[in-house]
Amino acid sequence: MPDNAHAPPLRLLFAELGVVAEPVRRRLRPPIPIEPAIHPRIVILLPGFGTGPDRMRYLAQQLERAGHTVKRWGMGHNLGPTPETLEVLSQRIREVHERYGEKVVLVGWSLGGVFAREVAKVSPEFIAKVITMGSPFSHTPYSNNVWRPYQLVAGHPVEKPPIEAQLGVKPPVETVAFWSPRDGVISRRAACGAPGERDRAVALRCSHLTFPTASDCILALVRELES
Repeated sequence: MPDNAHAPPLRLLFAELGVVAEPVRRRLRPPIPIEPAIHPRIVILLPGFGTGPDRMRYLAQQLERAGHTVKRWGMGHNLGPTPETLEVLSQRIREVHERYGEKVVLVGWSLGGVFAREVAKVSPEFIAKVITMGSPFSHTPYSNNVWRPYQLVAGHPVEKPPIEAQLGVKPPVETVAFWSPRDGVISRRAACGAPGERDRAVALRCSHLTFPTASDCILALVRELES
């Protein structure tokens, strides 16, 4: 790990364990006050590392409440990139674009947001906007608390992915980075990015594991889809 790597403090990482109570807390909270969308969008959700579309279901339901059309990314569980990842994902985006006749918005959580940024560099003609949620696209690939288990599961060093990628380079579409000072997994420096690496950064108050379910994140997404 390089000397300039920056990881969240362990107290924030341990606080991520509170996600186990999230389904109960969600039932006790009042419904999120979501207004009908003035301009409904076509959205593709990209799950985080080690998760799949089921983990994004609640988020999909809330965006659909606003009137948006939400689609899966079509690649099952996210277990890291393969040489075919961007090609398969690009084809999925093209199919959704052709079916609905409009550009899609990519919303990617954690590693899913990294994929969203990279595929937007390959197929920008099909994509209206990229929104990342706690995604490690900046600083160093070691600026997080999970690079060791990631390497074990994905089967490659974090600095040598099996795809051509320049993570800090901004895609040629509008790109918004959601980040949180409470994130115990990904460093704020990696998820927020530097000017020039994204168009805007939006600070939230959720943990890393609750990006897909936190009210402030969902409301921020609804606002971004209107802009």
